[in-house]
Amino acid sequence: MKKMLAAAVSRVLSGVAQKPASRVLVASCNYSNDATFEIKKCDLYRLEEGPPVTTVLTREDGLKYYRMMQTIRRMELKADQLYKQKFIRGFCHLCDGQEACCVGLEAGINPTDHVITSYRAHGLCYTRGLSVRAILAELTGRRGGCAKGKGGSMHMYAKNFYGGNGIVGAQGPLGAGGQIFEAYNMAALWKLPCVFVCENNLYGMGTSAERAAASTDYYKRGHFIPGLRVDGMDVLCVREATRFAADYCRSEKGPIVMELQTYRYHGHSMSDPGVSYRTRQEIQNVRSKSDPIMLLKDRMVNSKLATVEEFKEIDVEVRKEINDAAHFATTDPEPPLEELGHHIYWDNPPFEVRGASQWIKFKSLS
Repeated sequence: MKKMLAAAVSRVLSGVAQKPASRVLVASCNYSNDATFEIKKCDLYRLEEGPPVTTVLTREDGLKYYRMMQTIRRMELKADQLYKQKFIRGFCHLCDGQEACCVGLEAGINPTDHVITSYRAHGLCYTRGLSVRAILAELTGRRGGCAKGKGGSMHMYAKNFYGGNGIVGAQGPLGAGGQIFEAYNMAALWKLPCVFVCENNLYGMGTSAERAAASTDYYKRGHFIPGLRVDGMDVLCVREATRFAADYCRSEKGPIVMELQTYRYHGHSMSDPGVSYRTRQEIQNVRSKSDPIMLLKDRMVNSKLATVEEFKEIDVEVRKEINDAAHFATTDPEPPLEELGHHIYWDNPPFEVRGASQWIKFKSLS
């Protein structure tokens, strides 16, 4: 009887000890509050000096960057799954592999700064403040999407974020036009804080940049506009370069071009398998040597800013958030048909659409 009781008590105690084991381990670690890291020197064009080659990362910021990048990665992988299950239709351009660009850019600017981008926009939507739920629901065309299910992958908006634009290069003139409107005159435009960011993932659709471009020094393509080329796989390098570029513009020195050298793991879009013009080995080499999430994690663990167990806990929380958002995105109702013509004209006039047959018309009264 005593042996049975002892065994039972032992099982209870062991069970209690096992549940919070990782938390006990985390709590017992002596963390560093911050650490200094060397970052790759940027290539400069028409600039006498560039961003620093060392930077300080706090534990708090490091964990925040890791969570954000991991969330974007998992969100994009979930979007891939939903697309293959036909919950997502039409164009869908994923940015997994390029997480350091989105997170580093946001870390280097202010929430009040204005951002406009091209069609590979999901990561920037998230860093600009949209929830995973709002993004995935927009991808599946549901009422709870950030554009009420009518924008899709390339047309998402948030406060101080103006898309997501489907036309290649459209964000350039649209962004410049917005700056002109704000400046009221061309003379003032030159002094407005404007950073032109080029995310160079080495391929234009299915063609290597080396084959397609006369010059792959995109940071020099502004000609008389200064530029810098940045390691876009390192979130700290992107952050410091963005801070430098933003300070440069805010000091009324004019615009600046910033090229982020990065890499996308998926093809150009979901219709592109991404392995007909590059090898699987090339993709795996980038994953194993330059993955932005792995690089940040290794830095923080080696500098005692966090533990492996702590990152595992974050991973579990992120996966749950993504799964919950995906469930919402597949069960939320689609927008009602009578709202089809809403938000097209500022004064909401009666909206009339011809159907597949020219004799059948749909009318919507706002």
